[in-house]
Amino acid sequence: MPSYLHFTSMTLGDKSARSLSRIGIMGGTFDPIHFGHLRMAQELATVLDLAEVRFIPSATPPHRDQPITSARQRAEMVTLAIADNPVFKLDTRELEREGYSYTIDTLQSLHEELQGQARLYLLMGLDAFVGIASWHRWQELLQLTHIVVATRPGATLPAGNPILDEFLQTHQVSSLQQLHAQAQNGIYMHGITALDISATHIRHQLHTGQSPRYQLPQCVLAYIEQYSLYR
Repeated sequence: MPSYLHFTSMTLGDKSARSLSRIGIMGGTFDPIHFGHLRMAQELATVLDLAEVRFIPSATPPHRDQPITSARQRAEMVTLAIADNPVFKLDTRELEREGYSYTIDTLQSLHEELQGQARLYLLMGLDAFVGIASWHRWQELLQLTHIVVATRPGATLPAGNPILDEFLQTHQVSSLQQLHAQAQNGIYMHGITALDISATHIRHQLHTGQSPRYQLPQCVLAYIEQYSLYR
């Protein structure tokens, strides 16, 4: 049995699930960070009563092309975007780690750092959750964190995915009260404000000379213009 599994069960037995501090984990390339990321993090932080949300930029994402900008530039854009929100924090552990930025490694690192003083809530959009079975050691995620899936109005899970269906049937919880109270980690779906903003579209606009203003913080746009990113 991996050591962190023993550690998780031991600490939850010593301290009730309700009394632990709650930390949200928001991963991604953030290439660039935009209002879709920020609004999702804010809404989930509010409804889940999170003590903080850690934005963790990915250095080497295993399921997509390499980011266009450098790790340092993406971290600096996140820093600018979250500077006025005391709940939001930048966490650079994936940028400092060699190899692929696997979420399971990040969660294990956080568990070792927090020493049982907090519960983790992995925040993701529905599109990311649909592909979760392709993640490295994805079956172990719930041993380390809750999974909270942000859904937009009218969005539904694709039919004909037995692995995902079984994952949900086994672990989904229907209420926040149950999610916070139970010792075992679960999956919770929560509807959020629909903001049809994507980093891909922002990069395309910048590349073609269009303005992405009002899709991302002005301080981030100023940084992009200062360093002629995505041109």
